[in-house]
Amino acid sequence: MMVQWCKGFTFKDVEILILLRLRQLNSKISIYQAIKLFLAPNDPRIKSSDIKNIIESCSSVKVLLDGYDEFPDRDGATGSDVGRIITRNLFGNIDVTLTTRYLPKDYDKSITKYVRLVGFDEKARDKYIRKAVTGEDEESVANIKRALKENPILDDLCQVPLLFVMFSHMTHEKTHLQKFKSVTDFFRYMIKCFHSHMRNKSLDKHAKEHMSEHESEHYELSKVAYEGLCGENQQLSWRKDGLCTRLGQGFCQHYIAVGILVEEEVSAETNEQNSATDIQTRTDLRLIEVVAATRGTSELKNVLDKVDPFNLQYLYRFTCGISPAVGKRIIEYLKSREAGDKFAILCILEQTGEVDGIKDTVRDLCSKKVEIYSSDSKLLQRSTIQLLEIASRFDVSMFIENSLLR
Repeated sequence: MMVQWCKGFTFKDVEILILLRLRQLNSKISIYQAIKLFLAPNDPRIKSSDIKNIIESCSSVKVLLDGYDEFPDRDGATGSDVGRIITRNLFGNIDVTLTTRYLPKDYDKSITKYVRLVGFDEKARDKYIRKAVTGEDEESVANIKRALKENPILDDLCQVPLLFVMFSHMTHEKTHLQKFKSVTDFFRYMIKCFHSHMRNKSLDKHAKEHMSEHESEHYELSKVAYEGLCGENQQLSWRKDGLCTRLGQGFCQHYIAVGILVEEEVSAETNEQNSATDIQTRTDLRLIEVVAATRGTSELKNVLDKVDPFNLQYLYRFTCGISPAVGKRIIEYLKSREAGDKFAILCILEQTGEVDGIKDTVRDLCSKKVEIYSSDSKLLQRSTIQLLEIASRFDVSMFIENSLLR
């Protein structure tokens, strides 16, 4: 988007376009200090006061605040500039776009417009496959699209563009991989590809030696991820120095090089003259969940007591996929919860990897009235839809009440 604006392809009437990643900020730093720190760090002539004057003097400014759900002081009461922007007490006359996985608790509902990103639709998928994977090879295009259509579990997962991109390339290069039977299998193979790619790069005589033992010996990393997910305040990022002390410098560097952990600068000071930066290490939420699931198999009671499956569905699903014995207990627990029986279907699939193995369970669930409500959680809606997709393959008769418009 920034490149397109620089080239004049978008936001043509905007004089200044500002992009800030909120996970890099803290509640004490002003928005002008943040712009100075991350967008003009090497120009000593520019002060935060200059940035404020420039913004106020421009006739057209657009601000993009990326990832409010990752902002350290989200929904906090500290009076941060980010909070003031969201409530329109700051930048009231500026067009501000906020990206987030959930809505802030306090914002101006009267003038806020919403755009929901739902992932790659059919048209976008087709365009990407042709442009970046297969070219105009119609048969290969059809094979990749068919592989997803025949597997509703992966089709739902690949609504996420990054995962769809990885699936397309992996299954095009090795066609037998188009038959992934569970989300656990897909992520296991994806992580294996990360390590394999790094191992191949290490074959160069000038490259650093690949530490193969780190691939399998990651108990402490699993524990860190598990604690981050199951703590009172969910933690998706860690200070690098603390993480390296706990996991070992070599281990951290290995997983950063592999690409499973990612380094990122964050603001540490509020003094503009001493605006040092720290490093945090963060991963995609699903990768955290699959790593944490290894730990979760040995701490089942804590998982069930502390973690809502409707908030961290993949932690439950990966745990079921990794350990059939633990998975059986989780599935029984889910069936005992209100509206948990449909989600239990997805956990069963992670265990067996075979849709045919749950015919009786599908028929049992569909023998009752199948309802979908707008008030249902997104996971429950998706679980119900995937249940219906599986049922359609068995020609199971059912009574459906669609209440999404209520």
